Amino acid sequence: MSDVLVLAEHHESEIRKVTFELITAARAMGTPVVLWLGTGCNDAAVAALGSFGAAKILVADSADVSDHPVVPGAEIVASLIESMQPAAVLVASSADGKEIAARSAIKSGCGIITDAVEIASDGTATQSVFGGSTVVHSRVTHGTPIITVRPNSITASESAVTAVTENIAIGISDSAKLVSVTNRNVVEKGARPELAEADVVVSGGRGVGGAEGFGVIEALADSLNAAVGASRAATDAGWYPHQFQVGQTGKTVSPSLYIANGISGAIQHRAGMQTSKVVIVVNKDSEAPIFELADFGVVGDLFTVVPQLTEEIAKRK
Repeated sequence: MSDVLVLAEHHESEIRKVTFELITAARAMGTPVVLWLGTGCNDAAVAALGSFGAAKILVADSADVSDHPVVPGAEIVASLIESMQPAAVLVASSADGKEIAARSAIKSGCGIITDAVEIASDGTATQSVFGGSTVVHSRVTHGTPIITVRPNSITASESAVTAVTENIAIGISDSAKLVSVTNRNVVEKGARPELAEADVVVSGGRGVGGAEGFGVIEALADSLNAAVGASRAATDAGWYPHQFQVGQTGKTVSPSLYIANGISGAIQHRAGMQTSKVVIVVNKDSEAPIFELADFGVVGDLFTVVPQLTEEIAKRK
């Protein structure tokens, strides 16, 4: 079988869940080969990648990769496309992932598909476009397919193999080193899951009424071990930090369960959560567009409904 190159998403040695989803998708297309850019590829990481079917891990750990963002990674991917001739390259639809994918496509002259939610064994990608109103099936017709995949779109499944590692050294051009990392600040990580990878997301919108209104949203999220999201209206008003915005100009999420509270359902927001498996809506406006996406809906005041739901969940634990 042909190799399928998978770009690992990780923070030092902590592997993002989407990496295992990409490896799972790669197994249907060929033999997964993981590219690890930067530091942190220890024995535990190798074992974890192998448990999902990564036969080989290519490690590019050098100062050129660590000290210069994105562009060195794109050059490495483009070089591997030329030398390996993989059946496809799979990348997470993160900010860095999409930029590396786009730059790699230009450098290698290959076609690219972004934000896929499913990939068939023949490389056909499924996309949800135009704010989720249209489903598209597409294939790359020129060069090696480079496909970015939304986190949580593919269910990761284990298929253990013994992974081998190979350190690679690919020359990085001077132009790739024009931008340098001068400082790193560690973001304090809370107890809640990361928004883009969370299996359950509880979001609040204009209906929460203010920053203090997110207290009931956070309480429900914590009862479900969920991430907290917010609509653009709520983040623009300063009620919740922008990094938690769900939508076309924020983060795209595909959780198993999405609970929208006080969110009207503007197309901008719907585009960011349209592919959620189950959607529950709480809104006092029965005509709110978000109800069109709802699997279950409650017409009522969120400050009455949500605390009752949180209390009932606590009783059942």
